Amino acid sequence: MDQPSDLEPAHGVGPWDGPWPADPRLDPELLAHGDRRNVVDRYRYWRHEAIVADLDARRHPFHVAIENWQHDLNIGSVVRTANAFLAAQVHIVGNRRWNRRGAMVTDRYQHVRHHPTVTDLADWAAASSLPVIGIDNLPGSVPLETYALPRECVLVFGQESVGLSDAVREAAVATVAIGQYGSTRSINAGAAAAIAMHSWVRQHADVDAGHLL
Repeated sequence: MDQPSDLEPAHGVGPWDGPWPADPRLDPELLAHGDRRNVVDRYRYWRHEAIVADLDARRHPFHVAIENWQHDLNIGSVVRTANAFLAAQVHIVGNRRWNRRGAMVTDRYQHVRHHPTVTDLADWAAASSLPVIGIDNLPGSVPLETYALPRECVLVFGQESVGLSDAVREAAVATVAIGQYGSTRSINAGAAAAIAMHSWVRQHADVDAGHLL
C-alpha cells in the first residue's frame, strides 16, 4: 500500500503563523498546536462553544427525528447531514444510545434530544407548534417532490428495515415519499434523510448563503 507523502497537505491547518490574534472566539491551544477538526475554514481555531453559539444564531427552523428501536447505524449519518443543513435539532426516538461513528464528531455542534417514545416526541412537537411530517414510501404517501414542506416542522424517519412505525404514521400530519425509479423497494435511511432535508433547503433556505462557507 502506498504511504502518504510528506509533501501532501494534512487535514486542517497547523499552528498560527504571525502575530497572536486578540479575537476572544479563538482557542489558544488550537492557535498553538493547529486545528485538525472537521469544521469549515471560517471556524478554524475557534473555540467549540464559540462555534456552537454562531450556529445557534443561524439555525434553520426545521427539526429531524429518527426512530432508534434497533440501534440503527444510519443515525450518525443523519446527525452529520443535519449539521450540514443547520437543522434546529435532531431527535432520537427510542433507545438513547446510538452509533456516533457516522456523525464524524458533528454531534458536538448539533443539538441532539432524546425522546423515549413517539408519544413523547409528538407531545413535544405539539407543544412547540411543529407539524410532524413522516418520510416513507407508504401507500397513500404524497410525493416529496411536489409537497410544500412547512418552514417550521419535524421531519421523521423510521428504521432502515421497517420504515416508520404505526405510532409515527398516526402522529404525522402528512407522510411524503421520495420518488424512486429502479428495482429496490426502499433507499437507505441516511440517504432519504439527506434528500428530505435538501428538499427543505431548496424551498426555504438562503441558497447563496449555503455556498459561502
